[in-house]
Amino acid sequence: MAYQIKTLNAISSAIYTQLDDKYQVTDDCAKPEAILVRSASMHDMEIPASVLSIARAGAGYNNIPVDACSANGICVFNTPGANANAVAELVLAGMLLSCRNVVGGIEWALTLKGKGAEVEKLVEKGKGKFVGPELRGKTLGVIGLGAIGVLVANAAISLGMKVVGYDPMISVEHAWKLSRSIKRENSLDALMSACDFVTVHVPLKDATRGMIGKRALSLCRKGVRVMNFSRAALVDDDAMIEALGDGRVAAYVTDFPTDKMIGVEGVICIPHLGASTPESEENCAVMAAAQTRDFLEHGIIRNSVNLPAVDVAPVTTPRLLCIHENVPNVLGSITSTVAGFGLNIGELVNRSRGTMAVSVIDIDDVPHRMREALVDKTQEIAGMKRVRLLGV
Repeated sequence: MAYQIKTLNAISSAIYTQLDDKYQVTDDCAKPEAILVRSASMHDMEIPASVLSIARAGAGYNNIPVDACSANGICVFNTPGANANAVAELVLAGMLLSCRNVVGGIEWALTLKGKGAEVEKLVEKGKGKFVGPELRGKTLGVIGLGAIGVLVANAAISLGMKVVGYDPMISVEHAWKLSRSIKRENSLDALMSACDFVTVHVPLKDATRGMIGKRALSLCRKGVRVMNFSRAALVDDDAMIEALGDGRVAAYVTDFPTDKMIGVEGVICIPHLGASTPESEENCAVMAAAQTRDFLEHGIIRNSVNLPAVDVAPVTTPRLLCIHENVPNVLGSITSTVAGFGLNIGELVNRSRGTMAVSVIDIDDVPHRMREALVDKTQEIAGMKRVRLLGV
């Protein structure tokens, strides 16, 4: 029987490099085992009880009700790094747009239409209004040194900029990729006061909402230019408008326009084009499909935003996959349940993340007559969210 996958947006056909004929992908499926989504909001959507996983073909996942998914044992994936190059390139473009006033110059040039032979003289006379500084020699502050932040930081070094970074949670993998020329700051305050340009690359959550606000902007060098290609709510609109008005901020470039920011002098609003390249869309789709396949078939979990990473070998014997609360006695209850059926455990992996945990139990054999009863009995354990028996 084929796995049913529902798409909520148009997804690149590159997914079929990962999904074989065991999968049926459609945008009209009543009982899907998995959902692939890009930008569609799922907060008001009734998610079918059949859904085991949701994969977001992109890095941000605020369009998915993650807490509700955790409560129902649904694994939520994103695809960090798959669109990193596309976003990083646009950040560099945003920096150039912000300091050279390219947008203003283009708009002014359009007003010269119909001037005939006078256009050349008018251009030479008027271009002085659009003078702006170069990037070379300036200091860029990068907040968040993940996949995108690292690419931006390294590219800025190549352009002759000085770069400082701030990320208290930087991974070893990303730290290794950073140029040795990049200086790391120990606080957001120190970074904000040291830079001519600031770019933010962190996920939106309660701790980061409005992090570029009145206090942070008050510490900036006069004339700083701020890039936001992560999420609109990371920047406090009112504080930014005030800082633009008094000259502390020379320009604000955002890939997430809000009604309040559109049309404000000094603001360049880009219509969420960060990942809008065919290469990025394909990379995200392939990664989301591969993660979905590995989870459905083997219980492997990579890049989940709500469950721990579980890097186990592909299924070779019956595998009991249990998603449960991270509380005492659940693991013991699982092993006791398996033993109660007279079954032998070959391998056991238990991983936890915050309030959630995943247990993977490889069993030597599960006779057909016991399979349904084993799943049902395990599902009855207090704190259990979801139980599946794979490889049978």
